[in-house]
Amino acid sequence: MSGLPVSASGKGAWEVAIQAAKEAGDIIVARFHSQKQVVRKGRGNLVTDVDVLCDEAIVGIIRREYPGHGILTEESEGVTSDSGYLWIIDPLDGTNNYAFGIPFFAVTIALVRGEEILMGLTYDPLRRELFRAEGGGGALLNDSPIAVSRRETVLTSLIGFDMGYDDEGGRQLLDMATALWPRVHSLRVMGSAALGLAYVACGRIDLYCHRWLYPWDIASGILLVREAGGQLTDWGEQPVNFRSTALVAANGALHREFMGLVGEAAGRR
Repeated sequence: MSGLPVSASGKGAWEVAIQAAKEAGDIIVARFHSQKQVVRKGRGNLVTDVDVLCDEAIVGIIRREYPGHGILTEESEGVTSDSGYLWIIDPLDGTNNYAFGIPFFAVTIALVRGEEILMGLTYDPLRRELFRAEGGGGALLNDSPIAVSRRETVLTSLIGFDMGYDDEGGRQLLDMATALWPRVHSLRVMGSAALGLAYVACGRIDLYCHRWLYPWDIASGILLVREAGGQLTDWGEQPVNFRSTALVAANGALHREFMGLVGEAAGRR
C-alpha cells in the first residue's frame, strides 16, 4: 500500500486500522445487549460508556503504533502533531441506535495528510462488514469491489438522511422529505451517517444527505463514496472535504436531479 506510513512496530497502516476497528467492534458487540451507562451531551445527543471504552482502545493502538501522528476523535481530547498526518476516529457512530438497541452502528477510522484523505474504514461489527477505501484504489466491502447505484431518478431511488443535532438543519431535512414525497421510491432516517455513506458506496441506498456533521462522521465515508464512483457536494453544490458540515452523496446523474428538485422546492416556499 504505497504512500501510507509504516507503524512503529513495522505494521502497515491498514493492519493497524483494521486491528483497532475490530477491537472496538468486539467491545461494542459484547456490550450491545447489556446495561449501559448513558450520558446526555445535548438534545438527542447521547454518549455511553461503550463509546468511551472503544475510544480508549482505538486511540491506545494508534498512539502506540504512530506516536508522532495527530488524532481527532469524538469522545476524547485530540492529539496535535506537526507530522502532517491526522487520524480521525468515531469509536461508535450511531450511538442513539446503539443505546436504544437498534442494530445499526459502526466504527470509523480515517487517515488524512493535510487536506487529503488517504484511507478510510467503516466497520459494522454486528454484520462483520468492513468497508474500506484508499485514494486511487477503489472501494471494497470485505475485499470485494463496490460501486454506487446506477439509478438516475428519485422516482425509483431509496434516499437516506439523518436529522442531526442542529434544530434548523433538521427542519430543513424534514422540509426536503415533504417536498420529495411522493416523487421518491422511499425515504430512510438512518441513524448513522457513517453507514449511510457506506451504503451509498455499495449501492444499498441511492443517495444520502445531511445538514450538520463533524469530521469523524464523514471522513471515511467521503473517500468510500468517491472511490465507489459517486459524487459528493454540499447543499450549495460545492465540493466537500472532511471538515464540511453538510453533504449530499449519490451517483452524478441522481445527484443532479435531486439538487434540481430541492432547488425547485426552495423556490416555491
